[in-house]
Amino acid sequence: MYPDIGELLIEAGVMPDYQPDITRESIIKKIAAYEGLVVRSKTTVDNELLQAASKLKFIARAGAGLDLIDEGECALRGVQIFNAPEANRDAVGEQAVGMLLTLFNKINIGDRQIREGIWEREGNRGMEIIGKTVGIIGFGNMGQAFAQRLNGFKCEILAYDKYKTGFGSNLVKEVSLDELFEKADILSLHTPLTDETYGMVNLTFLNRFSKDITLVNTARGKVVVLHDLIDALNNGKVKSAALDVLENENIDRLTERELVDFNDLVKRENVLFTPHVAGWSFESYEKINKILAAKIKKYIESLAN
Repeated sequence: MYPDIGELLIEAGVMPDYQPDITRESIIKKIAAYEGLVVRSKTTVDNELLQAASKLKFIARAGAGLDLIDEGECALRGVQIFNAPEANRDAVGEQAVGMLLTLFNKINIGDRQIREGIWEREGNRGMEIIGKTVGIIGFGNMGQAFAQRLNGFKCEILAYDKYKTGFGSNLVKEVSLDELFEKADILSLHTPLTDETYGMVNLTFLNRFSKDITLVNTARGKVVVLHDLIDALNNGKVKSAALDVLENENIDRLTERELVDFNDLVKRENVLFTPHVAGWSFESYEKINKILAAKIKKYIESLAN
């Protein structure tokens, strides 16, 4: 956590016990004494942990994704959950645009070639975003931030969100999934990882697009089936892909099947990787603390009223 977390939590009305190196076994052993839990993305809050947390009143997730927290079990136990998507939405929006520009203009390829002594202009001719149709799936904090940053590129922006309606504006057109499949040149994913979205972007899904597309995933790796993405890259349905997240991000511990797929993807110049850093800017790192502390303070004040 950013260093000011302790001070902010004290101001919010709680006494923090900051243990960044604690193991899961120690959490389960000690959690009965605590009323709040602040976690990052390495801690799974499942039924086993919750059973040991007899006094737990709230969980604060330092980030946006809640896929490692059993929300249903928390609801049954009356445990409040807070996260901070407002803190890293700007970083995600900028990263998604940056990855898209890198792919379209072959910036990574040109940079590498020049370092190798190759000056190749025609082979690195780029494409413009202007005039393209960008499809966004998931129009929460992250999807909205991406759309806002596309505004100056004079492209058509379509957005689909299964759980939101009435968000269309002069910036973005709210559409059905079928219309997005029909019109999109670019697909950017901004969905949480849930039972519904797990493996959602498979070969059947990708083949529903009328055009050959560029895929950008700054959401969760398990939303995209990488083996199927390879098939779509091979058949040309996906022209290029920007991946900030992977199905298995422990790349030193891949299964045999995962390793084959990973090695295939890393050889492709039309696939761009970053190590799950889309929401991990210096600014978001600090903002996460402030937003979580404010939500915890508001919750504590509500208990007193």
